[in-house]
This record gives sequence, structure tokens and C-alpha cells, in this order.
Amino acid sequence: MKNKLPVIYTEDFLRHLTSPHHPESPKRLEAILDVLKRGELGNLLEIVPPEPASFDWLTQIHDPYYIIRLEEYCLRGRSHICGTDNEICYDSFEVAKLAAGAVIKAVDLAEKGVQVIFCPVRPPGHHAERALAMGFCLFNNVAIGANYWQKSYQKRILILDWDAHHGNGIQNAFYANDQVFYISIHENPRLSFPGTGYAEERGEGPGEGYTLNIPLPLDSGDVAYIEVFEDLIDSAVKSFQPEGIIIAAGFDAHRDDDMSFMNLTTAGFAEMTEFVRYWSESFKAPVISVLEGGYELESLTASVETHLKVLLGLD
Repeated sequence: MKNKLPVIYTEDFLRHLTSPHHPESPKRLEAILDVLKRGELGNLLEIVPPEPASFDWLTQIHDPYYIIRLEEYCLRGRSHICGTDNEICYDSFEVAKLAAGAVIKAVDLAEKGVQVIFCPVRPPGHHAERALAMGFCLFNNVAIGANYWQKSYQKRILILDWDAHHGNGIQNAFYANDQVFYISIHENPRLSFPGTGYAEERGEGPGEGYTLNIPLPLDSGDVAYIEVFEDLIDSAVKSFQPEGIIIAAGFDAHRDDDMSFMNLTTAGFAEMTEFVRYWSESFKAPVISVLEGGYELESLTASVETHLKVLLGLD
């Protein structure tokens, strides 16, 4: 896969069906894949099918009874679980296992020498708690992949979450872990879902100091984001010296996306990605970008394409 961009993807991701007006729609992935295939990256794409995450790796992040409950709800034809936001269909359990398995597949590719891998998965994952679906998320794809990477290959893993909303589920999975450094930049939790991610939430026990939350005021925009990268995030990452990087790549902070009020532009996502590419080159740390939020299709597809070009040094 030298000089290729592995994209861990299957059309089975489209089988997780939501109601017509639900923002987390199969159209998101259809639009992303269409733009990538038709654009400058088209000749570089290497579509790699995922395999379902095993029960063993799922249960290291999620309660077994929650996993069984989710499967039963899907098989019984329920329309949602743990609240009406978390819509499900008959196939959602199997699709969610594939979404988590996609990140595991990406980790194995990274350990074989691939430097940049993209996982356009759904359902998304960063809000999913140990025993709770939340914020459209069923299994915590990034947490499952990071845990697999850290335990299977004994690597220090950086998770950078720039979705507009705090990744409560990722934070809680690694809150006492000093080998996984979770950094989240997000909307003020006093005003935004899920209401977590205050700056004083810094980890506990051996993990104290390995959670860095940076809540920002509404309408912050590109300049505020880049200042945070320059003043706080860059030095923290350099101190940690990651051996692998996972981006919880939500693009709902874009100014055209009505799921947040953060006012970022596509150029802002490109600038943040420049920092990631620099860290990746400095520490020889592979980068796995995992799709989280982003619901306005034009800004989503433009931001994803630009983000990947920057990671590959094609900007």
C-alpha cells in the first residue's frame, strides 16, 4: 500500500438506517466516498474492508450486558436504544461491530508501516459510554481501536478529538490510563451536549494529567482554535511523544454545520491537520483518522478531502 491511502470502508456501513430527518444519515458516507473518488485523491484510494470487532475487544470498552442488549434490540426491530437520538434498525448491531473493527484493522495496517489511514465509519462512536448509547453513538470506535493499539502493540497513543462536542465516552475509557493521552477541543459544556469536558477534568490516578480538555466559547472560529494548538496542545503532545495518533475527526464545528456554533472553516481544519502531520513526522507516529460528526454534506466533504490532503502532504 505504498503511496496509497487505505480507506477502511464497506457499503455495509450504509445498512445502519435512520429516519429521514435524522442528521446521522447514510448520505454522509455516500457523499464523502463520491468526492474522494472523483477528486485529487481518487487514484490514491485503497478501499480495505473491515472485519467485525470481536466480543473480547468490545467488552474491554463496553459492558457485556449492554452489548447483548443492543443486539437484542436490533433483532427485535426496536427503533432506538438509550434515548430517541440513538436510532437503530435490524442491521445496526452488525454494522456497529464493523465500525469498531475498522479502527482495529487500521491499527494493524499502521503497525505494518502505513502512515496515514482513514476510517469513514458509521455509526459514530465518541459519545458511547461503557453501558450507554449516546449522541448517535453505539460502540466507541476510537476507544476500542486505541485500547487495541495500546494493549496489542504496547504503544503510547494520542487521541485528538476535534468534534464540536466533547467525547465523554473516550475520556471515561482512559481516564486512569497514562498510556493513552486524550485531548479534546470542543464547545463550552455549559451550553453544549453532552455537558462534560471541563478543563478541570484531567484524569485520575495514574492517568492524572493525561486528559486535556479545552472548552471554547461559541463562535470561536479558526483563530481561537489555532491559538489553542500553538499555546497548549503542541507542547503537551511533544511532551507525551506519541507512538500512534488517532483523530476523532468530527467536522460539525464547521460554520456551515448547524449542529454547533464553533464557526470553523475548511481552512481551519487544514491548519489543525498541519499540526498532526508535524507530530506524525517528528515522532514517526502513524495517523488514523476516524470520522465522527459532520452533517452538512458540502462542508463535510470539503473538510474531509482537505484534511486528508494535508495529512498526505498534498496541500
